[in-house]
Amino acid sequence: MQRLHRYCIAKYRLPWLILALALLAGCGVPGVVPRGHALPAAPPTPTAAPLPPLRLPQDEAPHTDMTEWWYYTGHFNGTDATGAAHQYGFELTFFQVLRGGLPPIYIGHYAVTDITRDQFHYDQRELSEPNAPLPNGTTTTGFNLAINGWTMRGVNGQDHLAAALPDYAISLDLSSQKPPALHNGNGLITYGIGGFSYYYSRTHMAVSGTITDHGATIPVTGLAWMDHQWGNFIPTAGIGWDWFSIQLSNDVEYMIYRIRDAHGNIISVVGSRVDAQGVTTAVDPSQISEQATGTWTSPVTHVTYPSGWRLTLPGGALTITPAVLDQELVTTASTGNTYWEGACGITGTLDGQAVTGQGYTELTGY
Repeated sequence: MQRLHRYCIAKYRLPWLILALALLAGCGVPGVVPRGHALPAAPPTPTAAPLPPLRLPQDEAPHTDMTEWWYYTGHFNGTDATGAAHQYGFELTFFQVLRGGLPPIYIGHYAVTDITRDQFHYDQRELSEPNAPLPNGTTTTGFNLAINGWTMRGVNGQDHLAAALPDYAISLDLSSQKPPALHNGNGLITYGIGGFSYYYSRTHMAVSGTITDHGATIPVTGLAWMDHQWGNFIPTAGIGWDWFSIQLSNDVEYMIYRIRDAHGNIISVVGSRVDAQGVTTAVDPSQISEQATGTWTSPVTHVTYPSGWRLTLPGGALTITPAVLDQELVTTASTGNTYWEGACGITGTLDGQAVTGQGYTELTGY
């Protein structure tokens, strides 16, 4: 299994790594959306046609493609020793970046939304790994990653996450309750001229574990979502997207991905519905619409984001409300970019039935 050695963060000052991070700032991954940057000089690696099918568990492991990420978000609750209830959202994301003959670069983002305190906290870490062994496409042992003390491992939907930032440390076990959802039918989506990405999700992962909140260790349970994307793709400069993960109280999940070009035009809409039995079906893009219900302006970056959404889907509509207004990550120290990624509450009506739920929303390119 892959284990990334714990090189100190100071390694990124090496000239070759500075160059690689500069290339990363010009590519597009969640939270790594360029604004006013040119594409890297090296174009995406030509991709075989047709692309090979997605295979699991083989494709859970890292690949030798240019861009890859493992992306966890979710909600959990717990009661501390005094009997006080606590509610949280969390994000833990690892990026792997390969550019030419340079060693792999790994970047981690970790965030906690303390819904009870109406607060948001996050951190970022970077790591170079000159000797990282990348699988040859046949391993069935999953992934086992570490970035300077943060860890992420899993296989067949049985995963473990551990990360810490001041006042908030998590140790979580995740167990997938449904088969993986292959988006767009075959697990391939397009970024326009930037290329194609493999993409699957585990949309219903039971969470158990602990959070250490300001020194108090609290047992927690909840529900998480995992995204895994990889491929030889670099979205064009200025690209952005609105992404929604939706987990409803009737055990139905939706993934909605609306990708924009540098002029704000929609170039791709991908929607998936996962029913209570775990069957994934594509949602007709023409039946998906999004309307912002408000805005929020960051006091740090002065970027104005939509804040609150009405999402129309086949059979009805959902209202999505941020749990905390300020859930912006300024990740200039690792990726050179800024994005909003936040825990949300959900209400609405689908197929004549009132529904509630929870989810995460990601906003890039604003």
